[in-house]
Amino acid sequence: MGMKDIELFQAALDLSKPWVVSASVFNSEEKTLRLKLDFPPGSTFCCPECGAEDCQVYDTKEMTWRHMNFWQYETHISARRPRVHCDKCGVKVVNVPWARRGSGFTLLFEAFVIKLAEDMPINAISELVGETDTRLWRTIRHYVSKEHDQLDFSDVTKVGFDETSQKKGHNYITVTVDLDTSNVLFVTEGKDADTIKRFRDELIRHGGDPKSITDISIDMSPAFIRGAQEHLPDAEVTFDKFHVIKLLNKAVDDVRREESKMNELLKGSRYIWLKNQANLTKKQKKDLENILGLKGMNLKTVRAYNIKLAFQELYSQDEDVAKAYLNKWYFWATHSRIKPIKEFAKTVKAHWEGILEWFSSNVTNGVLEGVNSLIQEIKSRARGFRNVQNFIAIIYLKLAGISPPQPT
Repeated sequence: MGMKDIELFQAALDLSKPWVVSASVFNSEEKTLRLKLDFPPGSTFCCPECGAEDCQVYDTKEMTWRHMNFWQYETHISARRPRVHCDKCGVKVVNVPWARRGSGFTLLFEAFVIKLAEDMPINAISELVGETDTRLWRTIRHYVSKEHDQLDFSDVTKVGFDETSQKKGHNYITVTVDLDTSNVLFVTEGKDADTIKRFRDELIRHGGDPKSITDISIDMSPAFIRGAQEHLPDAEVTFDKFHVIKLLNKAVDDVRREESKMNELLKGSRYIWLKNQANLTKKQKKDLENILGLKGMNLKTVRAYNIKLAFQELYSQDEDVAKAYLNKWYFWATHSRIKPIKEFAKTVKAHWEGILEWFSSNVTNGVLEGVNSLIQEIKSRARGFRNVQNFIAIIYLKLAGISPPQPT
């Protein structure tokens, strides 16, 4: 290519002195463009360690970096990367302005990949840019880790913990979310008590104070309860109302499944007992009304359903009457002669204070339920992840409130 092409690439790359484009080679068969960068003889550089100026070049090593495409052509940049001699630091490798140390990509190319990763699966990006997903994941994890390390947790006071599946089977991660901002704060493998210890350590590392955590929302997992008591003892624990009602729904469904063995009327009616009435279809509403309107049937499922509706009404009570309301509900449930309902009532009794704490804290894992839906969508679109570190990196990139790199 001619001098005008060299000048074009020089301007496009916006190189700082003493770097210049010395040559360009276009391969029409491979559809690649290779740009050669160099520096004039006698050029000096700053020491990458102490910043001392006018350090003489000690030696050089030829290196190549993948760059953003020029037009539709795959572009690579090569240059003699110098080592300089510093009187204070000795011989050191110079940092080139277009790439970070240890990367085979330019800063612009990496920023492009990170931006795509916010909306595209990595395997699709790999096909688009013609690079292996292993190299792309290395770049993504580097920037996500760098940006996540800089997050400030000093204002975090209310957090929710919940587990979600990493992949099929029993592989779980625990997600911690700031209930005020809805940002993911921390993700770690497992769902045991130690996950909360790891969050506490991460909180401190990001400038937060465990004593500043006033409220925690969790399900009734014994592991989470123990972890909260041991590692965040100053926080009030609220048992997430959505998980509590989920357990009650399971009890109602257990009653229906057992009773449907003897009553054909209940077969195929599962969802009319589990969904909120406002969410039922017209047909489901009609089916429910027909069953509720039957006289003399004395169905256990209907009684369990009414007990469920009464429990849901707990959360619409004023704080000053909530405890009395729950006491009355508890008496009714324990005297219902319906085994799954009685077992659920015992669970409520064992977690009494944490359930009633909702009336003071008003925190729930509703935010976490939304976050988990997004995480499952991420997993589904990517058709799984090769390892948990990649999965966590994408969760942080999309849901932790971090920004992609802005190269200069």
